[in-house]
Order: sequence, then structure tokens, then C-alpha cells
Amino acid sequence: MLPILYSFRRCPYAIRARLTLCQAGVAVELREVVLANKPADMLAASPAGTVPVLQLASGEVIAQSLDIMRWALAQSDPGGWLARGDSREQRALIDTCDGPFKHALDRYKYAERHPQRSAQAWRDDAVDCLIQPLETLLDRTPQLGGEQPGLADAAIFPFVRQFAAVDAAWWATSPWLATRRWHDAWASSTWMASCMHKQPPWRPGAAITVFPPAAQARP
Repeated sequence: MLPILYSFRRCPYAIRARLTLCQAGVAVELREVVLANKPADMLAASPAGTVPVLQLASGEVIAQSLDIMRWALAQSDPGGWLARGDSREQRALIDTCDGPFKHALDRYKYAERHPQRSAQAWRDDAVDCLIQPLETLLDRTPQLGGEQPGLADAAIFPFVRQFAAVDAAWWATSPWLATRRWHDAWASSTWMASCMHKQPPWRPGAAITVFPPAAQARP
């Protein structure tokens, strides 16, 4: 039995889990879910109902994206992502991404739901807490862990991708040149091509979808 990954294609938490599974070349059964109609099997495994959820053959359930990433790299880490991208400093960056940056990003993306401040004010918060620190790091090295990518790059990129897409025209002319180069390199990478294929929503009894396809593993 393969581990089962419940995922939603556009969710940044699920994207970073899939990116890492692609890099590790660890096969899972992919079950794409519709968040408005979550399958009972997923809710039985993880009542919180968030994605991604990884259910191992042993029955153990891993319901946090970072834990899924570390589990995958513990099975196979041909690029040294875990060793290169899991330092104390990079963990602090991930904490900022998942905490204050995600808070500001959600309000920037859905500014009409948070009219107490302007979209630009929320955007400025996001820049101050994460984009500017990324720029300082990436102005020195092409990846957050140095010359080669690591866990922190894969963990943070999907959220910067979401941030960039809110106002693509503004992002394209923003002054964060190093961060934009890093973002664009990841967005056009083999990892992203491997993990963003559209899948039909999973239904009980459906044929198994193996992820990543063998030809796309370890890009």
C-alpha cells in the first residue's frame, strides 16, 4: 500500500508538500479533494479537514505540511534539502511565512473582507515581515540556503507565489529584484511542472493516481 496524500492543487501548503515529494521521489497515492465537499475518508483520517494530509500504510496520519516535507526527505533526500534548508535561521523564516506573512497575505488577497485597512497597507505588512528579509538574503545567494535549494525555499515559495499573483502587474515592476528572480526560477522549475498537473476530484473506488509519476520524480 502506498501512503495516501489528500491534496488540493492550488493550496500553498499542499504545493510545498508535493514539491518535496517530487524532489524526494517518494511515491504516494494522490487524492485531489474539493474543499467544499471533503471526502469522508479524509475527515476520518484528519477531522480538522485541512490539506495536505498524509496517511501512511501503518495508519499514522501526518496532517501538517512541514511534517510531510520532513517525512518525505527522511525517506530520500538526494539534493540535501533537509540538511541545507532546515537551520535555525531558516526555520525562523518559515515561521514568519506561516505566521505574520500569511496573516497579511490573506488580508491583502481578500481586502474587501478586511476593510479596516487598505489592500496596500496589508501588502506593506507582508513586504516588511518577509519580502524584504528574503530580498536581503537572496541578494547574496540564489537560494535561501546558499547556492542550491533547500527545504526553506520549497516551504516559502508557494506563499510568495500566491502573494505575487494578487497584483501581478505591481509585482512585475516591484523593486524586489532578487526575490522576483528566485520566485520566477521556482515558478518555472521542473518541480513545479511535476506537481501542478490538474487531477479530477477523488471519489471512493476511483483508479489510483500515483504521484509523482516515475518520469517526473527527482527533477
